[in-house]
Amino acid sequence: MSYQKLDQTNRRQLAEALRNDTWVVACLCANWCGSCREYEAAFQAWAARYPQHHFAWIDIEDQADLVGDLDIDNFPTLLIERGATVAFFGPMEPDTRLAERILLAQVDKSDAELQSEASSSAERRSWQQDCSLLDKLADVIG
Repeated sequence: MSYQKLDQTNRRQLAEALRNDTWVVACLCANWCGSCREYEAAFQAWAARYPQHHFAWIDIEDQADLVGDLDIDNFPTLLIERGATVAFFGPMEPDTRLAERILLAQVDKSDAELQSEASSSAERRSWQQDCSLLDKLADVIG
């Protein structure tokens, strides 16, 4: 299983997964959020079912230098990215079934389809510019 709770010591592991074109599913959460605490076990179980993908649990307060500028209105928020392409960014109900369907739909798309969707709307273009974990990690770890 490829799962990590992101901290200052393991950021390179997440960057490497993205550089290797692995699908990354990041849950952006906060320690004080009860829904996030309840969701964490389900998120870990989801990660266990898909070991070919990389799952990251990111506390937005502990990792504020990395993700503090993201516009997160509700928790949990998921960010699904492969390489430098952000395929999904948004709040999720604290149940992995919908998130799992979103991931599986993205994984089935060709590179051309992903790139086309990434530029298909102002919102998706902003995800590429503002939400890419690959870019954010490059800024903080070099």
